[in-house]
Amino acid sequence: DNFWSMGDTGPCGPCSEIFFDHGEDVAGGPPGSPNEDGDRFIEIWNLVFMQFEQQADGTRIDLPKPSIDTGMGLERISALLQGKHDNYDTDLIYHLIEASADHSGQTIGGAHAISHRVIADHLRSSAFLIADGVLPSNEGRGYVLRRIMRRAMRHAHLLGTKETLLWQLVPALKTQMAAAYPELERANALIVETLRHEEERFRDMLRRGLKLLDDEVGKLSGNTLPGEVAFKLYDTYGFPLDLTQDALRERDLAVDTDGFDAAMEKQRAEARANWSGSGQEETEAVWFDLRNEHGASEFVGYQSTFAEGQILAIVKDGKPVAKAKKGDEIALMLNQTPFYAESGGQVGDTGLVSDEDGLAVDISDTQKMLGDLHLLYGRVRAGHIEMGALVHQQIDGHRRDAIRANHSATHLLHEALRRVLGDHVTQKGSLVNEHHLRFDFSHPRAMNDNEIGEVEALVNNIIRQNEEVMTRLMTPEEAIEAGALALFGEKYGDEVRVLSMGLGKNDDDAAPYSVELCGGTHVSRLGDIGLLKISSEGAVASGVRRIEARTGEGALAQIAAHEHLLHAATSELKVAVEDLPARVAKLVEERKSLDRQLTEAKKQLALAGASGAAGQGGNEEAVIRHVNGTEFMARCLQGLAAKQLRGLVDEGKSQIGSGVVVFVGIDGDKAGIAVGVTDDLTDKFNAVELVRAGSEALGGTGGGGRPDMAQAGGPDTGAADAAIAAIEKLL
Repeated sequence: DNFWSMGDTGPCGPCSEIFFDHGEDVAGGPPGSPNEDGDRFIEIWNLVFMQFEQQADGTRIDLPKPSIDTGMGLERISALLQGKHDNYDTDLIYHLIEASADHSGQTIGGAHAISHRVIADHLRSSAFLIADGVLPSNEGRGYVLRRIMRRAMRHAHLLGTKETLLWQLVPALKTQMAAAYPELERANALIVETLRHEEERFRDMLRRGLKLLDDEVGKLSGNTLPGEVAFKLYDTYGFPLDLTQDALRERDLAVDTDGFDAAMEKQRAEARANWSGSGQEETEAVWFDLRNEHGASEFVGYQSTFAEGQILAIVKDGKPVAKAKKGDEIALMLNQTPFYAESGGQVGDTGLVSDEDGLAVDISDTQKMLGDLHLLYGRVRAGHIEMGALVHQQIDGHRRDAIRANHSATHLLHEALRRVLGDHVTQKGSLVNEHHLRFDFSHPRAMNDNEIGEVEALVNNIIRQNEEVMTRLMTPEEAIEAGALALFGEKYGDEVRVLSMGLGKNDDDAAPYSVELCGGTHVSRLGDIGLLKISSEGAVASGVRRIEARTGEGALAQIAAHEHLLHAATSELKVAVEDLPARVAKLVEERKSLDRQLTEAKKQLALAGASGAAGQGGNEEAVIRHVNGTEFMARCLQGLAAKQLRGLVDEGKSQIGSGVVVFVGIDGDKAGIAVGVTDDLTDKFNAVELVRAGSEALGGTGGGGRPDMAQAGGPDTGAADAAIAAIEKLL
């Protein structure tokens, strides 16, 4: 009998599977036959008649409401309608396979067929995830995306591509799917830049990982790589186990997978032990018990900064207590509170809990546990507090006002970024406190000065409207249908707060400028924000930018500080404000010219006296001496940066014609060393090996370069003579 269930427990019932017969010319037999694995009979639809619920003990009970669950393979239907026997041959995917073949230079069929299919399928998934606001990271959904992308990138590597590949296939994907999914066009820049950057990182990881793998293989006495080494590749370099196995398989080697699993489990066990040892598990249990006993605490602080409340719990040192005295550090749970608990990027409120008998608890933070427990953290400054007591709660109103202004400004900033940079901009994180706001958003490149100025001006124009901030309660579905922005992956309850700010979202001036789902506290009117001033814009991660800004008094203080610096600069340089840029540019050019002259003088000084007698002079003189028949030029110079050494070495090689040249440069607390070997001696001496010896003498760990030129460095600025001697010894 055909029967379907979703697991050991849950809804289940008999099912009717629908197959399509592609005909006798296609290999394969009917379902259940010995040769059912062929492509002749393809299941396209399954109808499950849900009648029962499977219990843990194996018994089944009738469902209160039977239903029919239908599942259709849309890509299989597409293949059927197009007369194809394989989903990968449909126009949904095949054009991407063709693009992969074109850009990689590898044929579609044969040994590379699987790689082209993986690249096409995983590119689609990656592009849509990025368009929906997911970016690669090392945790959560971002880690899932990174795994998907890296599987495709691994197959691009197997194709032997010299350049990054995936981003070049995005135009082909848009050609096929952007008409139905316009978000691909909207987020095109973000998709392309994310794919390009991630594949560049992957290739760098691959290069470093393969080098380590080569080193370890060279040490093997058998034909199996230890699992600990494979785990190090995975843990340190992000090198997938299957990639390690593929690389070894080409050399007829294997991986100790049991050892890999053991190393993985050891790391997990250590992480669990560290977490449990922190006491967090015990404290978590306290919050669960309080939640079960008292239910959720109620937040009443949207409209008020003061409220009465009853003490439901006092927690000290992670354990519930009946009372607390002066000096105790405690957490309080009340039946209701105006204190906002940290969430959604907004910091928790601070303030005072008091009563008529002299109690004073200074609240330094408010946190939310288990989603709906508001916990006030503070120190008893005076009096004592007991369970069940009625108390007054007063938040720091001035601090709350500053936080509200910064939070409302983030909403305006978010919309301004979308209008100036494009709809691909989505919020990736935020921090809102009384001092400033920090807003992380998806964007593939740095903003230029014009874009920053345009965003700032747009926000301040909306602030000057001084419109009332409107708040409505509705279901998440109603809010999104009304055009409200929701954060991807955020969990929302049955009822959400929808904040509408400003005018001019569309051509219709009556439409709100910004509409977002938000549970934070906000200003009553936009004019309460006062002013927004952007402090900085920079990168946080691949495809994620960060803006920091201030509002109100903080913005004015920032502007005043900048004006003070401007006045100091104009006074020092004795120029008017409008002439300052030209004066600074002139000074910079003069400094560059002097630096060039100084560098040239140092070069001449470094090479001066090189023709002196062998063995004469200290290390401040360019000395040429004969070491085992090889000309050896060496010198140490103070105040010479490492980047200037290469040119000196080249000139030294030209001067001696045949030999080895070493220059050590001391620049502040760093020492740099460069070694050159003339072409006629590279079969005898290797500059990389020589510079490694010098670097170790300087306290460094090696270096890099070519057989004829290599550079390194180290922290020991007093070991220049030792570095030169170490190299001379190798000659």
